[in-house]
Amino acid sequence: MTHPTTPLWKSKAGIPLLMLLVIGLFYLVREHSTHASQLLPYLILLLCPLMHLFGHHHGHHRHGETDVRKDETRK
Repeated sequence: MTHPTTPLWKSKAGIPLLMLLVIGLFYLVREHSTHASQLLPYLILLLCPLMHLFGHHHGHHRHGETDVRKDETRK
């Protein structure tokens, strides 16, 4: 016999817990926004290598392509 489970945000204990979490995040951001704004240029520079790794698909793997160009196969 399985009981239907309710998500955390709809349970009686989950609603106050999520409200406390939102309030805590608000105060955390409010108190530390000056520190985070000073680190923003460094965070952008740290993102550059990650963007190159994940944005360029790790070395341009070509799946299913041949080395022969399409124009050469039509001759």
